[in-house]
Amino acid sequence: MKKHIVVLTGAGVSAESGFATFRDTGGLWEQYDVNDVASIEGWYRNRQLVLDFYNQRRAQLKEAKPNAAHEAIAGLEKDYNVDVITQNVDNLHERAGSTRVLHLHGELTKVRPENGIYDRTASEAEVIDVGYRPVVLGDLAPNGSQLRPHIVFFGEAVPNIEKAINLVEKADVLLIVGSSLQVYPAAGLYRYAPNGCPIYVIDPKSVPLADPRVTFIQDVATKGMAQFMSLAPWN
Repeated sequence: MKKHIVVLTGAGVSAESGFATFRDTGGLWEQYDVNDVASIEGWYRNRQLVLDFYNQRRAQLKEAKPNAAHEAIAGLEKDYNVDVITQNVDNLHERAGSTRVLHLHGELTKVRPENGIYDRTASEAEVIDVGYRPVVLGDLAPNGSQLRPHIVFFGEAVPNIEKAINLVEKADVLLIVGSSLQVYPAAGLYRYAPNGCPIYVIDPKSVPLADPRVTFIQDVATKGMAQFMSLAPWN
């Protein structure tokens, strides 16, 4: 039976594809205050600003390409049973070839009704794939409400966290790439790894994680994945 590798990725895995990480810019994301464009309060305060921001991000994503880290993670599927849990809202894992990707914080290329109740019991039928096209005020869902980004804003529950926990609980190897492990509840997922499950953390900065199971690879995602692939201690 193939080993089960669960990969948790954060903004650092997409940074080398040209995506800024707001935690590295003093609370600014593409020169926007994250409280204005990435919180539920910001959405209700200024829907136009939030829509404009995600339209820009969608256009940026259209031009971006998966990098070597995305490709290496996808390549693990040749020999292992792989699940990717990502904090990222881009689709670069899928475009690199990963076939099982769970998005914790939503997806940039999708929208849903503003008045829809999206939690762990909600129907995915509410979610609409818009690709890379812009969404504006007046674009309505079939139920007549304004379309909003299919993003888990600050101040909202993370609907897929239980699915993520279930995956981590079954991991033979847990690989964490490009995550500062500061955004909860995703930051606590590693605690659900089984006893004896090796955990590898790839990040250029020191990650505050004290666990005897952890091996740190302090480098950017592309170089760190190359080191991880050369180790292959789980075979």
